[in-house]
Amino acid sequence: MAKRKFILALDQGTTSSRAIVFDSNSRIVAVGQREFPQIFPQSGWVEHDPEIIWKTQLATARQALRQANLTASDIAAIGITNQRETTVVWDRDTGKPIANAIVWQDRRTADFSDALKKDKANRLIRRLTGLELDAYFSATKINWLLKHTKGAKAKAKAGRLAFGTIDTWLLWKLTGGRAHKTDVSNASRTMLFNIRTGQWDDRLLELFDIPRSMMPEVTDSSGLFTETSALGGTIPVAGVAGDQQAALFGQCCHRSGMAKCTYGTGCFLLMHTGNKPMPSKNRLLTTVAWQIGGKMEYALEGSVFTAGAVVQWLRDQLGLIKSAPDIERLAKRVPDNGGVHFVPAFTGLGAPHWNPNARATISGLSRGTSDAHIARAALEGIAFQVNDVIRAMTADAALPLRELRVDGGASENNLLMQLQSDLLGTRVIRPTVTETTALGAAYLAGLAVGVWKNKRDIARQWNAARQFKPAMKPNTRDALIVDWNKALARTELQ
Repeated sequence: MAKRKFILALDQGTTSSRAIVFDSNSRIVAVGQREFPQIFPQSGWVEHDPEIIWKTQLATARQALRQANLTASDIAAIGITNQRETTVVWDRDTGKPIANAIVWQDRRTADFSDALKKDKANRLIRRLTGLELDAYFSATKINWLLKHTKGAKAKAKAGRLAFGTIDTWLLWKLTGGRAHKTDVSNASRTMLFNIRTGQWDDRLLELFDIPRSMMPEVTDSSGLFTETSALGGTIPVAGVAGDQQAALFGQCCHRSGMAKCTYGTGCFLLMHTGNKPMPSKNRLLTTVAWQIGGKMEYALEGSVFTAGAVVQWLRDQLGLIKSAPDIERLAKRVPDNGGVHFVPAFTGLGAPHWNPNARATISGLSRGTSDAHIARAALEGIAFQVNDVIRAMTADAALPLRELRVDGGASENNLLMQLQSDLLGTRVIRPTVTETTALGAAYLAGLAVGVWKNKRDIARQWNAARQFKPAMKPNTRDALIVDWNKALARTELQ
């Protein structure tokens, strides 16, 4: 066991930077958090200022250490987890970004992606990377920055520019430019990384016209990345993973067939599939989970675009509730949905449907429909979407789902979690520590420096706060799913 017992997790998200200090029993000791501005230069564009990301992240780390009454000498290691796909390009000599970061949500490269699909590049991309060809991932964003920033192409060809996802940018800043690295989980979200060889792929770099010299070194997710003295004393940085993979690790889903769902604005589902990439027949993403000791592990991933956002819509646009937690009380006033189905496709449908043109519908309304029926149908709409993704995952993996581990804000809604368990016909488990993204980064870092011996040692730390077991009769569930599929079909006809 290491002498220093505390781990500092840097959790760099889309709207805020956070830092959490954990002790060796996985308990939260202190939290620092700062929001930062979102930049919307035009419709469909989303940017961040990389320097502000760094400043807020450093400030929260200092804040968390102060709050915990600790110094750098008390910290065994730093773990980093981050918003994935967001793209930063900077000058190696000055360390200054050549432009704002292009955020994962940004759609400016959608036309370029569509043109590549017409040339059948999507087949190569799926085979090599496990991803769908989409503007969501980093490759098209790097291409855009090189094309549209004055002098960038020439500088890139001369080896003077560096690319990184947010983890890479933070490592660069933490070390004053000594470390230009990323881990396999973040690399696998760029659309430039061959998930079988574990290397940047020259065919993809050529396709997107990106010089190899820009690319960071790819490493394990747990191991000594570098050391930093940015917080007063020398601390090893020993764990890095993209946010959803970090949450999978933090939920201790370390074995094939284990799955987690993060219920936020949308939902992210990941299922561990073992040490071989699992191609999806159901339009899920095949992604790298993490790499430890040179051994790569894989996952299937599915995204639901609208989950907690539907509750915000009922609150802000319809005024049915005053605060998000009110939806549970309102929905509980009725025993069922009264024939109402709510498909919350406000921004299209994600996996496994992938219909960007679908739009939200509320169907089955009658004179007897009340606000409680609509609230219940909204919660069911979240659970149905998750159920669709899980069904696709278990079909792809040919593995039954024994339990679903849950986290994120909406996982605190007990009615939603019970509905989820009923639809899946399996246990849904909410852990005692729901900060699973930061915890996963802490585990990866602590594992590398001996705070925890191995994954079994970490798995013993995981505890359930509450379990939800299926209570719905199978024929009731089947009838609900039939009706949901009818509602989906109506949505997709638009």
